[in-house]
Amino acid sequence: MIQHHIEEGMFLRHRRAPNPARGSILYIHGLGESGLGFEDLIQDPRLDRWHHLVPDLPGYGRSAWTAAPLGLEDQADLLGRWLETRGDGPVVVVGHSMGGVVGLRLCERFPRAVRAFFNVEGNVSSHDCGFSRKVGGHSLEGLVAGGLDSILEGIYHAGREDLPLRGYYASMRLCDPRLLHRNSLELVALSTEEQLAARQAALSIPHAYVLGSPRGTGAHSQALLTAAGVPWNAIEDAGHWPFLDQSGAFLDRLVHFLGA
Repeated sequence: MIQHHIEEGMFLRHRRAPNPARGSILYIHGLGESGLGFEDLIQDPRLDRWHHLVPDLPGYGRSAWTAAPLGLEDQADLLGRWLETRGDGPVVVVGHSMGGVVGLRLCERFPRAVRAFFNVEGNVSSHDCGFSRKVGGHSLEGLVAGGLDSILEGIYHAGREDLPLRGYYASMRLCDPRLLHRNSLELVALSTEEQLAARQAALSIPHAYVLGSPRGTGAHSQALLTAAGVPWNAIEDAGHWPFLDQSGAFLDRLVHFLGA
């Protein structure tokens, strides 16, 4: 059963395992998204022995908008301080897309709060900046004046053929445009530097990268992951949301990682 709370200004989906639990998993959603996309995943019987923490980051999903939008580092710091006060022990971080970037920063800044990192389609290079580049291509004023509506319309129509985009459309309509714009610019800048793969490789905790093929993370980013020494594998017949496109195959990879 999924319980709902508000903690540290974040709407939280929480599913507890019966004792003794194997540990806790923190799921971090992507740009413009919310934790809603993880709800089916955390209810799978193969993950019954784990506690699941699924927040909507401030300004996203069902979480309140903040007075000033939080940057990616601010979000990682908020999550780290929150984890330190919860008393759940070190968590396994599952970060999707932007959540992979936030999760990486969380691992770097709060190593005692994290036991492993499972990066799902997180940004590696500028080739991974599909929606962030579209959003960041507008000024904030232009985004609010009609640019975001145009982007949303494109997502809505694409969702007729691509099921995960239907949920993405619904979540993006709830997020703070100021936050969406700031985080998009940050993602493009960080991805263009092409240092995210090397930063993941430098982590001292177990970590892995999972991508969707052929519609997810592309060849250039794959080459950067390989060059940095990041262990990665692909889920076939999947795109940017492999846990929705091929939930069974994704769960196989996640369960194997947790078991290791």
